[in-house]
Amino acid sequence: MNKHIVAIGGGEIRQLKTLAIDKEIVSLTGKKHPRLLFIPTASSDSENYVQAIEKVYGKKLGCKTDSLLLLREKPNKKEIEEKIFSADIIYVGGGNTLKMMKLWRLLGVDKLLKSACNNGTILCGISAGAICWFEYGHSDSMSFHNPDNWDYIRVRGMGFLKGLLCPHFDGQTRGIKRKKSFSQMIEKVGGLGIAIDNHAAIIFRNDSFRVINSKKDPKAHKLFKKSGKITSIPIKTQKEFSSLKTLYSKTV
Repeated sequence: MNKHIVAIGGGEIRQLKTLAIDKEIVSLTGKKHPRLLFIPTASSDSENYVQAIEKVYGKKLGCKTDSLLLLREKPNKKEIEEKIFSADIIYVGGGNTLKMMKLWRLLGVDKLLKSACNNGTILCGISAGAICWFEYGHSDSMSFHNPDNWDYIRVRGMGFLKGLLCPHFDGQTRGIKRKKSFSQMIEKVGGLGIAIDNHAAIIFRNDSFRVINSKKDPKAHKLFKKSGKITSIPIKTQKEFSSLKTLYSKTV
């Protein structure tokens, strides 16, 4: 049984900016009408976000969509389990990663998602929904608390994938560019950084990966400290899967 996790760097799903990536996610199921569960915790269960997912994945791509609204509906443990374990695809939306991870750990959602992954459910998400699968993420969560005085922080994810992830690598939040901040974070904490541009995504399948995009130029990158300096290596889009060892090695 294959395990799939898809991390999307960013892009406006409402405007179909990630449609090529979304189609690829649906195709991974091998089903014509897969069941997709959307978890919008990071956006405080935004109704507009729910409608956007239904428009793209439901009406356009033929999925049977449902949402897990942990804040607005406060489902019990059994209801949460039933929704998670009945899905073919679980899509996690963007927003406040720190807030989302705290609530998930409190409710045990992190453990349920790990079980779902082990059972073959495709896990995917954008921005906060990409960070959550990794050990750590470069997050703008503090901007939600104090938009006038904040900085990017390192947020602990669920650790299904190794590394420190930065979404929106070619973008910014409230005028503060990700690329410079992420390089500084890697310089400070060390380890391997994986960065994904807007409109790009990494598909992880068992012990392999490939980079895809929904526009021509976006790609992924890996960053690490070498001889006291930060090295950044672009990872091009590819049709075939490559060994994860090449992604996690601190070489070209």
